[in-house]
Amino acid sequence: MAKLSLAGLEKNCMNFGQILYVLGTACLPVVELKGAIAAGRIMELPLWETFLVAYIGSILPVPFILRFTQPLMARLRQTKPLKRAAHWIEDRTMRKSMTIRKYSLVGLFIFVAIPLPTTGVWSGALIASFLGLKLWPSFLVIVLGNIIAGLLVLTISYGVF
Repeated sequence: MAKLSLAGLEKNCMNFGQILYVLGTACLPVVELKGAIAAGRIMELPLWETFLVAYIGSILPVPFILRFTQPLMARLRQTKPLKRAAHWIEDRTMRKSMTIRKYSLVGLFIFVAIPLPTTGVWSGALIASFLGLKLWPSFLVIVLGNIIAGLLVLTISYGVF
């Protein structure tokens, strides 16, 4: 049997904490995959470990956003104090929806795949929900677009090329 050293245990705990940090960062709106990969790079985590954890973290909220945005927004619009906020969120999100309106799922893919500020899985899922696109095709397209965005950010962050 191998002995566990305190230094080895400490290193594993620190690595687990870093992985959780990357995962949690990737779940956040705006920051998403792009910020999580940068965080993993700063913490000097291995390239593919960072990508996988950041990717999984960024995808976790998508089915919930796609499924529950419409009912939640309808409920918010019915409450007087939150009605204004609901309209603001929808108006702000829909301003970015031109490509998706024009090209539907292909536009959604492009929107998510290009790693620019205010594009990504959160905005893409919100727009898909507001436009009434079907849940599973939207989810699949967002998953694929996020892979492309992640690989682009990975090559820049880790200097692959």
